Amino acid sequence: MKFCTRCGSTVHLQIPADDTRARHVCKVCEHIHYLNPRNVVGSIPVWQEQVLLCRRAIEPRLGFWTLPAGFLELGESTSAGAARETLEEAGAEVDIGPLYSLLNVAHVEQVHLFYLAQMRSGDFLAGTESLEVALFAEADIPWAELAFPTVKQTLRWFFADRAAGKLDAHFECNTHSRDILPHEKI
Repeated sequence: MKFCTRCGSTVHLQIPADDTRARHVCKVCEHIHYLNPRNVVGSIPVWQEQVLLCRRAIEPRLGFWTLPAGFLELGESTSAGAARETLEEAGAEVDIGPLYSLLNVAHVEQVHLFYLAQMRSGDFLAGTESLEVALFAEADIPWAELAFPTVKQTLRWFFADRAAGKLDAHFECNTHSRDILPHEKI
């Protein structure tokens, strides 16, 4: 960051009083700019025994499969964002259930949150950010073609919990969480 978003003056790094980290501080108006992680919200859309995945039409990871997800918008709850992203990317209307996974991806300044979601119907279509959208049974998941480690980890947890009977018909479950490290194999 080079310029203040309030007054346009240059900023410099300093540790403000009562803080422990260097922050971008405006040299003129003294506004402190906090740079915080971006939240990525998405869902695990389920129709019958299958999960809905999207093949990405955009970078990063163009052509790879993912759960429908994207950046949270200002003024939006995380669950509303997950439902919006599912509709935008997969054309699927869902009933959002509980938060299922929370993955810290600090090396890219993100936190990924995935909610369990029940599709309202078997209808779906590719949005502008998706090349195609398809339902997959566990045995048919294209594991080697998944776009992100957070998606792979979330799907592994989901299918393991489902096989263990930890997901009931109403998707009551415990939230899974972990940190995803750069270049980590999952």
